[in-house]
Amino acid sequence: MHHLPEPAPSPATVTRSGPLNWVQQWHWFERTIPAPRRVNPTPLADHCHVPPPATVADVHAALASLTARHEALRSTVDPLHPVQHVHRADWAPLPVDHLDVPAADATTLEAATAELAARPIDPERDPPWRARVLLEAGKPRAVLMAAHHVLIDGWGLAVLINQLHDQLRCHETPLETYLHPLDTVAAQPSERARAAEREWLTRLADNPTGVLAPFGGSGNGEGRHRLQHRSAGAYDDLERVARRYRASPETVMLAALAHDVAARTGEHRFLASVVVSNRTRAALRDSVGVQALTVPVQIDLRPGAAFGEVVASVAAASAAAYRHGQWRPAELVAAQARMDRRRGVVTVPTIEYNCYSWPRDYLVPTQNTPPDGAATWISSAPGEPCETLYVDLGRDEGVVTLDVTVGDHLLDAGQTLALPARLCAFLRALADGAECLVPAHSLTPAAAGWWRAPQGWVCLTEVEEVLRGHPGVLDVTVAPSGDAAVKSGDAVGGGDEPFLVAHVRTAPGVTPDDLHRHVLDHLGEVPGIVAPRRYVLSPAGRASGRPAVQSSTATDSTGPLQLPMRPPATGAEQALAAAVAAVARGDLPTGSFDSPDAVDMNRCLADHGITLVAVPRLLALLHQSGFTGIASDELAGTASLGHLAAALEPAPPRAQHGGDVSP
Repeated sequence: MHHLPEPAPSPATVTRSGPLNWVQQWHWFERTIPAPRRVNPTPLADHCHVPPPATVADVHAALASLTARHEALRSTVDPLHPVQHVHRADWAPLPVDHLDVPAADATTLEAATAELAARPIDPERDPPWRARVLLEAGKPRAVLMAAHHVLIDGWGLAVLINQLHDQLRCHETPLETYLHPLDTVAAQPSERARAAEREWLTRLADNPTGVLAPFGGSGNGEGRHRLQHRSAGAYDDLERVARRYRASPETVMLAALAHDVAARTGEHRFLASVVVSNRTRAALRDSVGVQALTVPVQIDLRPGAAFGEVVASVAAASAAAYRHGQWRPAELVAAQARMDRRRGVVTVPTIEYNCYSWPRDYLVPTQNTPPDGAATWISSAPGEPCETLYVDLGRDEGVVTLDVTVGDHLLDAGQTLALPARLCAFLRALADGAECLVPAHSLTPAAAGWWRAPQGWVCLTEVEEVLRGHPGVLDVTVAPSGDAAVKSGDAVGGGDEPFLVAHVRTAPGVTPDDLHRHVLDHLGEVPGIVAPRRYVLSPAGRASGRPAVQSSTATDSTGPLQLPMRPPATGAEQALAAAVAAVARGDLPTGSFDSPDAVDMNRCLADHGITLVAVPRLLALLHQSGFTGIASDELAGTASLGHLAAALEPAPPRAQHGGDVSP
């Protein structure tokens, strides 16, 4: 194999620079998240066949032509700031290599594309893409391409491969250049951005979370399932339903998924994280830059509503999310985190929905499964569970393809298999004229061991396990208010809101405040998950009888625990506090108001004004201080600084340029 060259970028090659747009900021931040936790694949990868009589030289010439016309193919990003730089067309050699294969069949193409996608791309120094030409008996048979998501999105990769294939077939293609994200990012008026932020936060203010838990699945979450389901019949049904309700097929499928969640869980308000493409303008349609917005869509369903009303509600919510989602992403993330912490709830999307309906006629033909057959493949894998239900919709050549990825604790293997088949059957009923009213209550009982909290679902065994992990806790029983386990003890607190009560046998010195702080650090601040006055303590060695009741007076039973200010104490806490102070306000002398000594270790990063785009710099400062062990997604959450500092560990003695550049 001929290895890729290693270009040495120079500032002299930069033709212009500017900020990343908001969706690029997310992918830029995502580079520092450990690969198993990432939402989006980086890099993306796909392939096309090489039509005869095109040669290797023709492939190189076509790629050079595309590099000249698409600025995204010659852009790099700054490692510590959300900035991108466009380079001259000749700033680096084409990142292309060649691989000899016995036969360029479907199996070889799939394996080679996956291998190319697994190779790191450094978007700080190198072109954000790479290509590999498969040679069979010395002749090019296919071109594989991978792209880093921070500069090229999935639609853009499809556009790129389409244009490459057209050039190799000697088809005429336009010679003009296409819009780069830098051309549109400046058109974001700050006043409108602030108004959109306020409106979006208001929309999310009382949205429950975790609504998918009652779907079932095993409680240990040991694996994830991936499923692909193809149906030709569903393609026609989806088209008919879309025409009936005058909506796009993608919107109709999301509405069908929302209806299914309501029927399975009894929830009528929840979040869906939806990929919305910002390519309605002709100038953007053929751009390879990152233009798709991933927005949290708040879905509200009215019990008893006909499906037409569901479609209209989902379409309106998606449009509103798109309008509000494109302004000030870092500030929006931090503001939402602060709002969540004040409310005592962590709001996260429960459904990820993506549409990849771009043309795919350039792919090498493969052996297809029967159009209306069962799932083409499904597997379970060890490792961290998938905490969200991911549903991808594709409409390729008359076949609807549904890809589902989900963790065991949400859907087990059988339920994962049933979901796409159930959605296709639902579309058939709609196409035949059924109204399919939204049920008022769940049609499926909650899985054993789950409890409905005011802001989501709670796994009782997980709460008990977390409490047992606190030093001095000998035994725990957690039960909802009103259950037999609770009725046997003294009354705890008041009010009509549902709550959990923890009966805990402890060593001397353990207090309700200690336990509650431990719960907050490990499970998040969800009201009802053993609120401050819901701990019934029975000290070890106490004579049998009614347990003693000790109640925290730090706050009432309906609000989050308000802890006093705590300055940094350990070396790890001091390093984290110094990094927070430096990022939030700039380097200040010790003893000033914004010095490390004034950083409250009981509060989260968002409370200190740390935004998403500042996280890479914070990680770099921690590494300079000799500490590592915190992942970027943990820094973006609502865990206290004290909890984060406890996870820090000495950094290994090695230098690394520009942070994590792995795919």
